[in-house]
Amino acid sequence: MTAKLTEQGLDGPRIAAASGTTRQLVIFLHGYGADGNDLIGLAQQWAALLPDAAFVAPHAPDPCAQAPMGRQWYPIPTTGDPHDNPDILAALDGLDRFITAECEAAALSEISVGLVGFSQGARMALDAGLRRNCAGLIGYSGTTLEPPKPRANRAMPPPILLCHGDADQVVPIDAMFDTLGRLTGPVRWHVAAGLGHGIDQDGLALGGKFLATVFSKDRDRFASPVALKG
Repeated sequence: MTAKLTEQGLDGPRIAAASGTTRQLVIFLHGYGADGNDLIGLAQQWAALLPDAAFVAPHAPDPCAQAPMGRQWYPIPTTGDPHDNPDILAALDGLDRFITAECEAAALSEISVGLVGFSQGARMALDAGLRRNCAGLIGYSGTTLEPPKPRANRAMPPPILLCHGDADQVVPIDAMFDTLGRLTGPVRWHVAAGLGHGIDQDGLALGGKFLATVFSKDRDRFASPVALKG
């Protein structure tokens, strides 16, 4: 596991593909006040399902105002239209350039990229991923208020998996259902009974299976919203 500094200034821990050949890339986006080390361990749980996937968990660009040892993608709280907010726009632009650079470095197209985010990182994964032709997007305990308009060169939004605890007091479960009402593409979702603001084993298992599917020829079977059970 190594950290790499990119031209865009984002860096973070990495885990190479278990097979030794990188055919897919999974990018983990951590939550507010954490850093890339918070999620990179998920790679070890998914490596058997995704042997050709490399994993990277960039640290957010800024120190966290409320947790000095952690990082933030953008300050909280935010006001006004979130898609006119310069902090959010700058974070999305930096992430967008990071994704492009990672694809170029690994000689991969973005259809071979999966974005996985937790909390604020889920917001980043959804908002950035909906602008691209990624393989799939996973949002744990997070939401997007108003997805940006998709790029004109993309025929279909990427498949999405949302996992959320029904006891989440940071991002209430209602926010997930609000997000479902705004998304127009293929979506799967899972509600974890009794789970607060976190990721449970059922959500991890579903996430691994979801990525294995969207990286395979079975991706096209994601055609309509479906609720999943762990």
